[in-house]
Amino acid sequence: MTGPTPFPIRFHHVSLSVANLDAQRHWYREALGFTEVIEQFQVPEPPIRTAVLQAAGGTRIELIERAGSARRDVFGDPMDTVRAQGYGHWALEVDDLDAAFGHLTRSGAEPIWPPGDAVQPGARFAYVKDPEGNLIELIQPAAHSS
Repeated sequence: MTGPTPFPIRFHHVSLSVANLDAQRHWYREALGFTEVIEQFQVPEPPIRTAVLQAAGGTRIELIERAGSARRDVFGDPMDTVRAQGYGHWALEVDDLDAAFGHLTRSGAEPIWPPGDAVQPGARFAYVKDPEGNLIELIQPAAHSS
């Protein structure tokens, strides 16, 4: 089957399992502007806490903390993520890549790949890791000519 789906789809959120919900919630609020709390949930057994955060533009992230959880793997960079199947990173579109990369690294993100040219002509990209080592790609699309 090819072609469009018989129903519309839109991005809703990305989910990230974290070791420390409070610390990651603080970092995503301060570094990326995820200030609105859409939803919070907690169950006693197994001990799980979640928070769905939203940035001003509507982008959402769900942070999930489960007591006793362990990292699947630690990836050094985006090319390393393809050693395992499944999600390797999530990407955010930004207007000013250099400013975003600088802000995030000053806010505690680890620089992985500095800003550089992307495959699409005129586009640029970079990678950082959040304080728990999760990869985030930053993408600045090509400028549109008028």
